Amino acid sequence: MTEALWPAPVATSAVDATVTIPGSKSATNRALVLAALAARPGWVRRPLRSRDSQLMADGLRALGVSIEETVNSDAGGTGGGEAWRVIPGPLHGPAQVDVGNAGTVMRFLPPVAALADGPVHFDGDPRSYERPQHGVINALRTLGARIDDGGRGGFPLTVHGTGSLDGGLVEVDASTSSQFISALLLSGPRFNNGVEIRNVGETVPSLPHIRMTVDMLRKAGAQVDAPEDGGEKDVWRVAPGALIGRDLVVEPDLSNAAPFFAAALVTGGRVTVRDWPKHTYQPGDQLREIYTAMGGSCRFVEDGLEFTGTGRIQGIEADLHDVGELTPVIAAVAALADSESHLYGIAHLRLHETDRLAALAKEINDLGGDVTETEDGLRIRPRKLHGGVFHTYEDHRLATAAAVLGLAVEGVQVENVATTAKTLPDFPRMWADLLGQV
Repeated sequence: MTEALWPAPVATSAVDATVTIPGSKSATNRALVLAALAARPGWVRRPLRSRDSQLMADGLRALGVSIEETVNSDAGGTGGGEAWRVIPGPLHGPAQVDVGNAGTVMRFLPPVAALADGPVHFDGDPRSYERPQHGVINALRTLGARIDDGGRGGFPLTVHGTGSLDGGLVEVDASTSSQFISALLLSGPRFNNGVEIRNVGETVPSLPHIRMTVDMLRKAGAQVDAPEDGGEKDVWRVAPGALIGRDLVVEPDLSNAAPFFAAALVTGGRVTVRDWPKHTYQPGDQLREIYTAMGGSCRFVEDGLEFTGTGRIQGIEADLHDVGELTPVIAAVAALADSESHLYGIAHLRLHETDRLAALAKEINDLGGDVTETEDGLRIRPRKLHGGVFHTYEDHRLATAAAVLGLAVEGVQVENVATTAKTLPDFPRMWADLLGQV
């Protein structure tokens, strides 16, 4: 069935809005794994309810973890609103896990399955077969797991769990995904000998996500040594030990603020995102610096973070290696700027939900743009754009990038805007609210 096209609304005036962003997908899925591996029950509060987090919760349930979803609960500690009560149970197979096209699920759950007693079969969307998984598969085999993947180095695959895993030293090439390291760190405390991970790749993309993993592990009671603490470069260690079931409140997903702050830039308006943390490990926090360089300004206010645009957008030279997920919306803003932009350090985006570099170049160019791929990024020369269909390739961040272009370009039709449900389950309504077009 062909998805209906969504007409991206054009901004008729400067935006002036306050937005509540749903919880962080990255933090929600890490919190679910840590709670599932803990020694006693815990709470995950204000979680993101999306396809990716539901796949994670359902995968853990298949392995024997109880996850109870409640609303307006104050039981167990801080905060109200939606909360998930996670009750660890003996991990077991046989089980079937659907990873969809969720990187966190496809990377984080196989190490958990290695701790289960029995076979756990993993399958997912067709795109999951193409995404790199070798880092997790090879590492788990080194650490003592038996995995049947038919020699593919990817999905579908079966992890034959025996109830425990030796752990120890393992070398990983994490140059295509930082999630390989996070996956092993999250389950590492439950390995008999913990885990010592040595990255043997030339680089690691999205390092802030690993720092988030380390921070959340420590808050759950794990002992972790990491390079940023003065430890050995490219080496992470987790000692074996029990994890604490705790009460965790998930921060807003700062990466999802990208299109909303972009609307302030494009229209010369003002947008406040509620509850923006003053200290965070989320890569999305770098939006403050990037968008300021593109012509806006920001400040902390009582409600959160306020971003203001002037209506003039400057091109940017930016290394987005650590914040690759922000690239699609930044590229859209750059296509509306008054000077050329060069976005680099993001070759790994070719292996995300889709080949994001090729997709962005094609779709912006099809609207009259001038975008060329470089070896590790994009060069964007602003041109007068026109309407047309913007294909999203089942990629939520391409859909939000298209919405940003539509603010200034009449006739942009977004294919499958519903793919935004991956992290922004109610995006079309939120966008209409932002523009006062409800």
